[in-house]
Amino acid sequence: MTELVQQVAKVIIKAPIQKVWDALTQEGVVLEHFFGSVMHTSGGIKPGSQLRMRTPNGKYTGVVGEILECDPPHRFSHTFRFTNFEDQPCRVTYELKEVDGGVEFTLISDRIPQGTKTEKQMAQGGPFICDVLKSVVETGRPSFGKRMILGIIRLTSPMSPAACRSEHWPMDRKV
Repeated sequence: MTELVQQVAKVIIKAPIQKVWDALTQEGVVLEHFFGSVMHTSGGIKPGSQLRMRTPNGKYTGVVGEILECDPPHRFSHTFRFTNFEDQPCRVTYELKEVDGGVEFTLISDRIPQGTKTEKQMAQGGPFICDVLKSVVETGRPSFGKRMILGIIRLTSPMSPAACRSEHWPMDRKV
């Protein structure tokens, strides 16, 4: 049996908790902190809804999952599977806690199969999400370096594997 691992990334965001929550859970708009994806759900941010992270043009779906928990503005959790990998889904939980000077934002990725492509991607993705979310909430945009990375992601999205095409990941498909 494959061992399951956990990864944690944290950052302090100098903003009110509701502003961080709103930035994290927006649907239908480009979310730079989620690698320039647009979050779509089958029924809103609530347990049981299907979640899809799609390219802005809607042609490709990079991440699929099901919302497990939603406790605004403190906790949001969902299953998570990259559509270009055959790895089993893991779980992602976002925790927001008011602290002096802002919000402690914690991204916990767990139930990740050890040694998989998902584990490697999640190790890079967690810190990226934290850094970009902090920049966007505090300044209105990602840092210059992150904007360059996001530009490359946008330019290469048409080269996504056929398995990632959104028609393979409709909202009514359970993952």
